[in-house]
Amino acid sequence: MEKLGLNQIREMYLSFFESKGHLRLPSYSLIPKNDKSLLLINAGMAPLKPYFTGMQTPPNTRITTSQKCIRTGDIENVGKTSRHGTFFEMLGNFSFGDYFKEEAIQWAWEFSTEVLKLPKDKLYVTIYLDDDESFDIWTSKTDIDPSRIFRLGKDDNFWELGIGPCGPCSEIHFDRGEGKINSAEEFVKASDEDRVMEFWNLVFTQFDKDEAGNYNRLANPNIDTGMGLERISVIMQGKNNLFEVDTLTVILDKISKMADVEYGKDEKTDISMRVITDHIRSVTFMTSDGILPSNEGRGYVLRRLLRRAAKHGKSLGINEGFLYKLTDVVIDSSSGNYPELKEKRDYIKKVIKLEEERFDETIDSGMHIVNEYIEDLQNNSAFVLSGERAFKLYDTYGFPIELTQEILEEKGMTVDLDGFDREMQNQRERARAAREETNYMGAKDTILNKIPLEIETEFNGYNTLELNSKVKVLIKGEEFVNQLCEGEKGIIITEETPFYAEMGGQVGDKGIMFAGSFKAEVLDCKKNVAGKVLHFVKVVSGNISVDEETTLSVNAERRNNIRRNHTATHILNEALRKVLGEHVHQSGSYVDDERLRFDFNHFEAASAEELKKIENLVNENIMKVLNVETQVMTLEEARESGAIALFDGKYKDEVRVVVVGNFSKELCGGTHVGNSGEIGLFKIVSEAGVAAGIRRIEAVTGPTALALVEEKNNLLKEIANRLKCGEKEVLHRLDVQFAELKEKEREIEELKAKLASGSEDEILNNFKEISGVKLLTGTLRDIDGNALRELADKIRSKAGECVVVLGSVAEGKAQFVAMASKAAIEKGVHCGKIIKEVASIAGGGGGGRPDMAQAGGKLPEKLDEAIGSCAGIVEKLVK
Repeated sequence: MEKLGLNQIREMYLSFFESKGHLRLPSYSLIPKNDKSLLLINAGMAPLKPYFTGMQTPPNTRITTSQKCIRTGDIENVGKTSRHGTFFEMLGNFSFGDYFKEEAIQWAWEFSTEVLKLPKDKLYVTIYLDDDESFDIWTSKTDIDPSRIFRLGKDDNFWELGIGPCGPCSEIHFDRGEGKINSAEEFVKASDEDRVMEFWNLVFTQFDKDEAGNYNRLANPNIDTGMGLERISVIMQGKNNLFEVDTLTVILDKISKMADVEYGKDEKTDISMRVITDHIRSVTFMTSDGILPSNEGRGYVLRRLLRRAAKHGKSLGINEGFLYKLTDVVIDSSSGNYPELKEKRDYIKKVIKLEEERFDETIDSGMHIVNEYIEDLQNNSAFVLSGERAFKLYDTYGFPIELTQEILEEKGMTVDLDGFDREMQNQRERARAAREETNYMGAKDTILNKIPLEIETEFNGYNTLELNSKVKVLIKGEEFVNQLCEGEKGIIITEETPFYAEMGGQVGDKGIMFAGSFKAEVLDCKKNVAGKVLHFVKVVSGNISVDEETTLSVNAERRNNIRRNHTATHILNEALRKVLGEHVHQSGSYVDDERLRFDFNHFEAASAEELKKIENLVNENIMKVLNVETQVMTLEEARESGAIALFDGKYKDEVRVVVVGNFSKELCGGTHVGNSGEIGLFKIVSEAGVAAGIRRIEAVTGPTALALVEEKNNLLKEIANRLKCGEKEVLHRLDVQFAELKEKEREIEELKAKLASGSEDEILNNFKEISGVKLLTGTLRDIDGNALRELADKIRSKAGECVVVLGSVAEGKAQFVAMASKAAIEKGVHCGKIIKEVASIAGGGGGGRPDMAQAGGKLPEKLDEAIGSCAGIVEKLVK
């Protein structure tokens, strides 16, 4: 059996199915499109759900892919077993109402035995108990030994998710042991013992299960197959562990050198090295697809994986950032099939490096919390940290549970892991509830997704804003209707439309429809999952019926403002790359008739100087009155031409490329101005961070930009009027007033200090002695925290063995400070404990060190009572 590399196997598989009439599609992004039931793509068929459900027409009835996937359900087993991993590639061949069992079975056997040349005496097949059809095909259309076919039950060989499409499965298994397996019972035992490895699953979607539990035969059954690329690579390379596969071994070797630890010598270090190997693959691919570390959703998955890997690095003795260096190995071994990895190399490394640095800061801050928890346990003679607190460390501070355990073990303490697991489960349930409940394959069952596939709307709105067309579908509420009447709201679908449906960050058009006495206001225009153009309307007068002609007219002024803003985002995108660097790429956008919003990847706030350069560069290209042209070309031509896009598989074979002079070139289906001069003026309104590594610029153009300039001009005039000076003298006049204010503040501070000093002698002369410690207290008015601390420090330095507690009311709030001498502390005085009790009387809280503490209170009227309580508090403390 020839040893084949992982990349080699992938190409052999895809080429084989191309030879069988399949369309090869690139892997879809790990971020699901129009599927809120999934956080991340976790199976080869997941991105193809709309084709399986019939919501969209596939580009070909036969498709083959190698899909990148992330699964974290068994994350705790990663590194501990031979087969668990969070990142994997799933090879698949799919049929949408084309071929069925006969071809799927024959091709699977052909590829396994003739292309991969797997020994037939090492292969076993399983089928569903009642699937005689599959048994007949296996025995009549392939040369497998029938005694190597075993029938198993629903748990093993039947695929279904509640109601909806489902069907039996047939799996191919590789035997890594010796001797023939002769029964289903022996086979199940061998599988449980990991002797037999399943590597290919053929799912025959042939039934539609209804709510009564009946399995109704589908008119057009589908084929969904999946073969784990890493798993078949283990078999082809004669390995026992997925981490020994060629593309993973190179990562493992790099970690070994970084840590100066030899793999295979110690199980504990081996686990850490395997965890890092797996997680760095996931992190690299997720970052490449635009996912960024955060505390929620898929960003939380990324952060968790990255921090787990970093923690295991520390366990290996790697105490500095190293994961960002490891990405080079992942990129170099995988960029042949995923060229975007190489294109985004610098960006991927930057994101991971920044997150590693944040994690180091988290460890530092988390240690303070851990130490507080340990001190609390010691004070209460306890030895088990609650699961709630351990989870708070993990969830709020990003502190790995393993690290918490290690620190506690050094103190002879443990963690309530059952409690931690309960908190973790609660969080998972909250996350699951936050995602939309869906039926089969994540398709929400609404009327919008039941529009017949053959209904198509042609968009002809690039060059015209008004046209006549025939009404094809009317929807009111959750029903198809034949007529919409005056006062009713509904959805109208026509054969043609000039209305742009919301897409690519550009909002949908508004306008009117009319015909005779019928007139409807078009409130919005969107697409459903299948791409059907939906006009959301309110009928103002008359009525409209299916098959009637109507005139569709877009609001021209609104569309023109949208066009200005959309073309401006393209120019802005290129300006950002030129000023901030080539790593910048779009992370989201929003364009309407009033403003534009552009999200982009960058790692720090743009400076005022950089923003000025960006704005000037955009306006320079507006004033050049550059032609804006649209070119239609193939996706490959667009890529080669240098057009900017994510190239993530969402585009069709032919794409629109919008070119602004020789400055900008971008894939875009939106509407644009004829030349850049139509934009008029571009003004940045704000620049801010919206997520880790993501910045957002909001800007306005055309009439809105002019209105903004006019508003600021009027504001400047008003300021000048109030300062009683000319506009050019505003800054000078403000400087003079600030200087005067500063001088007045200095005089006030001096007066406060004198006022406080006047109380010094009175406090020193009125002390109370408790067990040899002088207690000096005092209440003041309108003395702020700084002056109060200075006064307490002066009194402490003069009073000897003492504790000083002072209170003041300033700006309607109570403030307290306590200070103690070293001798007083040795007798049991603790300022933090004193101030905590004192402040609580005045409706506040606080604390501090034994020698100094401060606090505030919301009830200034309780000031005297609070200070009066000091004697009793000190008496309890001193020895």
